[in-house]
Amino acid sequence: MTLRVPTDRGSMGKVNFTVARIQGHACPADKSQAFLWDEKTPGLGLRATAGGAKAYIFQAKIHGKTVRVTIGDPKSWPIDKAQSEARRLQRLVDDGIDPRAEKSEKRAAHEAKHAAKLREDATVAEAWADYLQYLRTKISPKTKKPRSANYIEDHVALAASGGETMKRGSNKTTRGPLAPLMSLNLLDLTANKISAWLESETPSRPTSAAYAFRMLKAFVRWCEGQDRYTSIIPSDCCTSPKVAGALPSSRTKDGDCLQREQLPAWFAAVRGLQNPVLAAYLQGLLITGARREELAALKWDDVDFQWHSMSVADKIETGRVIPLTPYFASLLSNLKRINDTPPNVHELARLERRGESWAPSQWVFASKAAADGKIAEPRYAHNQAIEAAGLPHITLHGLRRSFGTLSEWCEVPVGVVAQIQGHKPSALAEKHYRRRPLDMLRMWHEKIEVWMLKEAGIKFKGKPAHAPRNAP
Repeated sequence: MTLRVPTDRGSMGKVNFTVARIQGHACPADKSQAFLWDEKTPGLGLRATAGGAKAYIFQAKIHGKTVRVTIGDPKSWPIDKAQSEARRLQRLVDDGIDPRAEKSEKRAAHEAKHAAKLREDATVAEAWADYLQYLRTKISPKTKKPRSANYIEDHVALAASGGETMKRGSNKTTRGPLAPLMSLNLLDLTANKISAWLESETPSRPTSAAYAFRMLKAFVRWCEGQDRYTSIIPSDCCTSPKVAGALPSSRTKDGDCLQREQLPAWFAAVRGLQNPVLAAYLQGLLITGARREELAALKWDDVDFQWHSMSVADKIETGRVIPLTPYFASLLSNLKRINDTPPNVHELARLERRGESWAPSQWVFASKAAADGKIAEPRYAHNQAIEAAGLPHITLHGLRRSFGTLSEWCEVPVGVVAQIQGHKPSALAEKHYRRRPLDMLRMWHEKIEVWMLKEAGIKFKGKPAHAPRNAP
């Protein structure tokens, strides 16, 4: 006896579901879908679409409305399993429960469980990467301006694992102070972990540890404002008394500032350095009061010899424009001459053999040994100079501090010094009512430079850019 397999021409009557009937059911060419209904199990059907897809469905009425729920593909659901699931759904309907609501609740519970798992497994490194993307793409709520590239790079360096070979030379990069915390789960970023981290980092580099902690604290605040990371990190991780006790002192180092009587020895030692780039850079830190990274990142395009100004990229994306004083301009002119002078024929030939070509550097304080082409670590030369001069230790940031302190000898307005150095205005009048033009800054800045050179015993005959209006 031959088993006849019915072909569906739309929605036909109920039949006993068998493997042959399930496999033979198809959607007619003039229909978008066709149904086959099981005689044994109320509400169980098989739907076939014009595209050839099949699925078990359950259909019933609840509260006077027809509901339909997809059970699954016949390839994954044996007939008896599909019938059992249809009976279960029918019991829900008999109890007045909409099967679709139950399915939604299960999906929501699964997604909540999955999200909770992701939250538990989230690491500091993953959240830090999201934080960096936020810093790169969003405006600072404090300054209302984009964050500078140097500020972003600081965050990258703080979390760097280190140990990579530098582009030039065989030295390895140093790990950032935050690197030990990156592998932790956010849940484990507790006060105990942070205090232990501070205790291990502070003895070798207290300043870097304090700076890294401030960045970490801002990161924790950011996480609390993100749906993905909120309420994961313990709330007292940065405010616990245990953490406060492990914080390095933020007090300024005693004596980290040049005194008036030390200027002759300091200038003589720095001007005596064999490397003219380092000599000009260190003098520039004292004469301009700029941050070490700001001055190191100076490009020739930022220097305007005609109008005696420099564009300095500070913590704010737009940066600031400061005067280019005569003596410092002479130092940069010398560096420009050196930078634009091609190497000798032997050096050019060597470059050609290596498949390279010569071009002037874009950096004012260029360095052939540095990976990015500009000076990276001028501390060693400065330490050697002050040691040779018999001076107490002074940091590079101490030179910036010295500019602000020594300016008081010239009775320069505090606001002028702050504007040159890129400090945020500290008084209401300075913030809202003082907009000093570059020419006014230049008048005071040149007075500071002239006073420094006089105290250092340096005879410089350069012509000041600023001159009184009644000058001939």
